[in-house]
Amino acid sequence: MRHSSGHHHSVADSKPEKGSDWKVIRDLLPYLLEYKFRVAIALTCLVAAKVTNLGIPILLKQLIDELNIKADSPQALLVVPAGLILAYGLLRVSASLFTELRESLFARVTQNAVRKVALQVFEHLHSLALSFHLARQTGGVSRDIERGTRGIQSLISYSLYSILPTLIEFCLVLGYLAYAYDMWFAIITLVALVLYIAFTVVVTEWRTHFRRTMNDMDSKANQKAIDSLLNFETVKYFGNEAFEASRYDQNLIRYQTAAVKSQKSLAVLNLGQQAIIAVGLVLILWRATQGVIDGSMTLGDLVLVNTLMIQLYIPLNFLGVIYREIKQALTDMDRMFSLLNTEKEIADVPNAQPLHVNNQGRGPDVRFENVSFHYEAKREILKDVSFNIPAGTITAVVGQSGAGKSTLARLLFRFYDVQSGKILIDDQNIVDVTQLSLRKAIGIVPQDTVLFNDTIGYNIAYGNPNASIEEVHEAARAAQIDRFIKHLPEGYDTQVGERGLKLSGGEKQRVAIARTLLKKPAMLIFDEATSALDSKTERAFQEELLGLAKNRTTLIIAHRLSTIIHADQILVMEHGQIVERGTHTELLAAGGRYAEMWQMQERIVLD
Repeated sequence: MRHSSGHHHSVADSKPEKGSDWKVIRDLLPYLLEYKFRVAIALTCLVAAKVTNLGIPILLKQLIDELNIKADSPQALLVVPAGLILAYGLLRVSASLFTELRESLFARVTQNAVRKVALQVFEHLHSLALSFHLARQTGGVSRDIERGTRGIQSLISYSLYSILPTLIEFCLVLGYLAYAYDMWFAIITLVALVLYIAFTVVVTEWRTHFRRTMNDMDSKANQKAIDSLLNFETVKYFGNEAFEASRYDQNLIRYQTAAVKSQKSLAVLNLGQQAIIAVGLVLILWRATQGVIDGSMTLGDLVLVNTLMIQLYIPLNFLGVIYREIKQALTDMDRMFSLLNTEKEIADVPNAQPLHVNNQGRGPDVRFENVSFHYEAKREILKDVSFNIPAGTITAVVGQSGAGKSTLARLLFRFYDVQSGKILIDDQNIVDVTQLSLRKAIGIVPQDTVLFNDTIGYNIAYGNPNASIEEVHEAARAAQIDRFIKHLPEGYDTQVGERGLKLSGGEKQRVAIARTLLKKPAMLIFDEATSALDSKTERAFQEELLGLAKNRTTLIIAHRLSTIIHADQILVMEHGQIVERGTHTELLAAGGRYAEMWQMQERIVLD
């Protein structure tokens, strides 16, 4: 049974709250400020580049004015402009040098932030409860991480390399115009700037929900595609290729509709921006032309003012795009940070101690004391369950589907916490020990085996990445799969495919058994671990299991009763309660529910 706790929602569907932009920036700042010295030097280079950039048109003005020197000064005509031309060239090179130096210095800061945030989100996702991962949509979450890390680069790139330099240049230009010329030049420039920014922000905010809808549809289309491709065989079994294509296309149509609306709104934004820029430029040039006519300004001043306006309005022309991209980056980062801020349902208590297994040679003693548990409040899965698994013994749990058998394994592994009662391992409540030490002590072979898209050798070695090749082979032999692997053309280097689809169910389970044995845990849990094995392999594995269990505490969750006849204790579960317990012989003699199940399975075998 797999249930979510019911209160998780897809991150892809969440929408950033108003005012969350500053929160996202605050979340990002600690990662950037790890390199305070680099940031300070980069910002210094930024200011230096803009000051140098302002000096270029000023020098150009002086050069033009010097060219108006009287014809009877041939030496000045040669020397002065030559010096100005040289200085003009040096300023150009200096502006470029400071700009490139700034970008080189900040590259490490940006990439370090991207790497650390992505790693932290990845680690946090692995630390979340099973309920989160059962409720999530993998394609959407992976897209959120991908877009979020790209958003960090976009935010830093646009703010540091476009917005901040433009603002600094505006301040410098306004100051220079107010100081050197008529105050109206500065006023016109400032008013045009304020109108431009206000118009851009208002229209871009209006457009944001179109972009958000595009993102949502993009994520959902990607989720549908990944889910469909992962279930490729199921789609083929039912001939539902057209149905899958239709589901995928529905989201693509919604994406297309949002994209068209977004493009139309972009046309409105661009037209309004160009109108504001055009009016500002016309007024500035009109004032400058009047100044040249009445003699208060030189020809060089006219060129200077015109050049300053062009220098300002070229980056300003992209402000709408930049602002929109920054807003989009903040939205993407907000989604990623919301993943990072997802609370852990299952967390270590403060000062949790590592689990101590008293007898490493025999395995731990395990006790369930009055355990009650539910995934959803209206449906109780376990009701006041109590039993003991003595150290070094085999306990089997049987019962119909939905009786709560697999839930015992999940609770023991602490994928979930019980609502009441407690689970003890060597008299230590598993809630009080670290999850890492608890899971290190337990090896589990699940009912549904999922393998990594890598080699058979890699998947077995995953039980202990530090194991030697011989130890990997030994685990494969114990799981009765070594002979099969050696008959493959590529042996242990054989690729298993996505989720292990190139292997049969029985082969996948044997790989899962091998990697669990390689882990060498103090306790073994087999959750329907032999369900996909053939009878011959199952019998061979049974014999091996008895040998393995001598040094370990073992819990077997079984459907086929023939696999657990040698268990030291068999628990029969119905509707979340233990209705019978005893050995195979005792339960048959009792003639109860277990005896009925045994006779039913015997009849099936005979038929």
